[in-house]
Amino acid sequence: MTKFKLFVVASLIVLFSKTVSAQKTGYISIEQVMQLMPELGKIDTLLQKFQRDSINAEFSSLVQEYNYKDSILNSRDSAKTPVTVRRQMRQDLEAIAYQVQNWQAIAQNEMQKKQDELLAPVYRKVYNTITQVAKESGYAYVYTKEALLVAPPGDDLLPLVAKKLNIKLPPNATTPAGSTPK
Repeated sequence: MTKFKLFVVASLIVLFSKTVSAQKTGYISIEQVMQLMPELGKIDTLLQKFQRDSINAEFSSLVQEYNYKDSILNSRDSAKTPVTVRRQMRQDLEAIAYQVQNWQAIAQNEMQKKQDELLAPVYRKVYNTITQVAKESGYAYVYTKEALLVAPPGDDLLPLVAKKLNIKLPPNATTPAGSTPK
């Protein structure tokens, strides 16, 4: 009876190892797919418009507000203003000055938020397409090309994903998984 159990366990191990090794693996560079997406041109235009209409306009408004409050605080009539009001005006002026001095970081943060907001649907589209291609082509594992330093050989799914997204690949792009270069 123990020989039979040993035989069953050994058979299961061999069967399981063949099943695991037979699974296809592939890789893809998500950033490379993103660079090929036609939506990026529109997003770039929207970001430039956001920079011009929102970020730059807000900075101009901030500088104007600073100059206005500074001129009121330093005018001859400010001596007649109650001390508590002048103190509040100085605090407001310091807060605005802080924003003006740190505007580069504030603007960069706002631009990053807007970029993330605009790119989210494109990333979702790319991810969903990669998932569909992997399922349709029988890939059990798909790795991001940038994340792995060492991995077993796999297929580059970029051509399959590009085809599914109706994107033309540049001439130096890789060939479809499982085919040979022409």
